[in-house]
Amino acid sequence: MTKDVIALTTRMPDPWSVLAGLLSGGPDKLVGTRAEGAVVQLCDVRGRPLVSVEAPLLVAVEGEAERLLGASAPPVPYWWTEARATTGVAEAERLAGTFATRLISLLGGSAWPPEAAGSLAVVPSDGVSVAPAPAAAQPAVDVLTDKVAVVIQDRPVVAMTAWLSDAFRAAAEAGLGLQIVSPAGTTLSPAVRDVLGGWPSRWIVQDERDGYYDGLTGAVLRWQDGMFAPVASPDAAEDAPVAAVFRDVADTGERQLGLTFRMVHPADDQLVLGGGLETVWRELTGKAPAGWGTAEPANLPWSPRQLTDLAHRRAPEPTWLVVVGGPSRPGLATVRITRTEAGVEEHVTVAFGYGSGEECPVEALPALAEALATRHHLQSMLVQLRKARRDIAVPPRFEGPGVPLAFVLGAEEVRTLPGDRARRTPLPGSPVALGPKSRPALYYPLPGDPSDLSGWLDFERLMRHLKGA
Repeated sequence: MTKDVIALTTRMPDPWSVLAGLLSGGPDKLVGTRAEGAVVQLCDVRGRPLVSVEAPLLVAVEGEAERLLGASAPPVPYWWTEARATTGVAEAERLAGTFATRLISLLGGSAWPPEAAGSLAVVPSDGVSVAPAPAAAQPAVDVLTDKVAVVIQDRPVVAMTAWLSDAFRAAAEAGLGLQIVSPAGTTLSPAVRDVLGGWPSRWIVQDERDGYYDGLTGAVLRWQDGMFAPVASPDAAEDAPVAAVFRDVADTGERQLGLTFRMVHPADDQLVLGGGLETVWRELTGKAPAGWGTAEPANLPWSPRQLTDLAHRRAPEPTWLVVVGGPSRPGLATVRITRTEAGVEEHVTVAFGYGSGEECPVEALPALAEALATRHHLQSMLVQLRKARRDIAVPPRFEGPGVPLAFVLGAEEVRTLPGDRARRTPLPGSPVALGPKSRPALYYPLPGDPSDLSGWLDFERLMRHLKGA
């Protein structure tokens, strides 16, 4: 039974409806708060949480419930309220279900998972006790050791929810890795993959044959020395074993077009962020992004001005954002905004999905690169084409590296290179000049064979040349 229950309601959960839900454990159940009141908890007799309920989130972006839950939601805008039950306590799971059921009965809407919506009756929980702190001190963390924090996610998509974002932050502040455990069939949001980092943080997938394996590398894992770690091969000369299911892949014809780029803007009162990403979206899809947010689901309609205001309020601290497209063209971007001595930097990673019968608009790349270079202070950009899912989700299967299609060097970067190094490359042909002749950016098509990895060899040669190696 899932540990997370989500109520999708047509009306805002007001204090009275939330109170009615919290009484699912009876009037004598202890209630506590965390995160300055943003999280309300039903607790056992010793004050340890049975169910943690996050503040309701107004979602005004279509398709997010379908993308993340595979569930139908009320028409936008609707309210998304998450309740997380303490792992391994059946009464806690029933309490979360009854909480969601009571909200839906009062406010209209639906619950995920559907089977969680059940009885409105009080759940008997007398004498129930849960794990002691510190594991219970962080609502999203199920197991805590001196090496890692472990989060169990039984959801269709492991997304960068506010819960999980808090767990990442808490683990980093404590100097711990974060290990996410999910069942077979679960996928990972690119937003989580991009911040998961390296060892000992991992995405761990349960498997009938091999037990547990790393969803991104396939390494077979076991719980040892306080964390999930790779199983050693019997033969010391061989690599660690890889799960058989991880290697079970087939080319479906689906592709992803991915762009990674960096922009540095002068810091002034007229600056509006997000324009470069919107340009990319319009050039490749014909539309602006659908929505954005500081976590998933992305809940706010696309607005560069609101995005800029948020980053300004948080400065000098960095701002991390997720941006999504509409259902007709799956797309997802993560944006990191930082204030540096050079100005205001935007680091963007974005991918768009295409089915087997759909063409990737690679012919639009030069014009797109020129727009970024001339209007949005582009520093550099790498474009890749990958054999990957159209829906952008990351499966626990092998997905090979992308094929680099092009690299772009911004005008300021070209200017700082000595002599004509930027124009004189080891690759066949010459780079394409973008923008004013007096101060051009340069577009480098990468002529590698799309059927193998030779494009990366060309890219490495180009990078070594530009660095003067």
